[in-house]
Amino acid sequence: MLKIGVIGCGAIGKEHIRRLTHLIPAAEVVACSDYFIETAEETAQLYGIKTVYKTGEELISAPEVEAIVITSVDATHASYVLAAVRMGKQVFCEKPLAQTADDCEKIIAKEVLQQRKLVQVGFMRRYDPGYAEMKRIINSGELGAPLMIHACHRNVSQGKGFTSEMGITNVAIHELDICRWLLGEEYKQAQVLKVRQSACSAKGYDNPQIVLLEGENGSRIDIELQVADAYGYDIQCQVVCEKGTINLPDPTSVIMRSNARCSVGLLTDWADRFIEAYDIELAEWVKNALAGRVAGPSSWDGYAACVVADVLNRSRGKNEFLPVVMMDKPELYK
Repeated sequence: MLKIGVIGCGAIGKEHIRRLTHLIPAAEVVACSDYFIETAEETAQLYGIKTVYKTGEELISAPEVEAIVITSVDATHASYVLAAVRMGKQVFCEKPLAQTADDCEKIIAKEVLQQRKLVQVGFMRRYDPGYAEMKRIINSGELGAPLMIHACHRNVSQGKGFTSEMGITNVAIHELDICRWLLGEEYKQAQVLKVRQSACSAKGYDNPQIVLLEGENGSRIDIELQVADAYGYDIQCQVVCEKGTINLPDPTSVIMRSNARCSVGLLTDWADRFIEAYDIELAEWVKNALAGRVAGPSSWDGYAACVVADVLNRSRGKNEFLPVVMMDKPELYK
């Protein structure tokens, strides 16, 4: 049984606690914490969690907590991950691993010092059956080498305080990871473009944005990013190979015919679209944590996504590709 402490009891925190409590027999959530102590207390009562800590640091240090799940706000991720790694505890951190590449490098340095991987990053799309099948086909070689990826990430709307930069670091970060994973190569250069702006977006951030990437083997990726499309949560991905194409399937939906129309319902919530991926992801993390290993997206993967996100945000308004420069990859992650 893996005894887990969860930091952050917001929407995704509660969802992960529900999964760990009801879907994964080998897991037990023994402690939780949140910036708003009342939220942590309510969550503890809802799921029968024994202990509520006022701070994430107290939770990480607690002797009864063997592993940490971090679902707090992005700005806190790096410090909590570093604290957990210093304690030698397994940690699952929702994306992004950190808000800067420098902070990711600090996490990597701590893991290298301990000579073991302790951190898994919450890039759940790698566990989605559709993406997993796309990866299998690419790796099989039956369609030849992958040449291009066309992808889009469309959200219904964004709350107050959202920025153009967050469109990359908080939303498109999933595409930055999944495209890299599908192609099996690092990025060489990147840029983000502002296009004609949608009337559906609030003033203060760019919407849509176009992300352009080049892989180290010459592959090209374009990502349409809409964070306020006003119609649904819509994720698309097509890989163009030498001998054919691979398309990510849409979620299963009933086709309805009525009033001289044929229609299919669309999802509006990311949690519903990737519910199976989240289930598989956390179950695999618990299994591997109990065995003392990390088999999913590592600190290096979190770092790689953060580096290219930094480059993209620096490229805004320049109308040119900027090089993606990464540190040498430590043996631990090879």
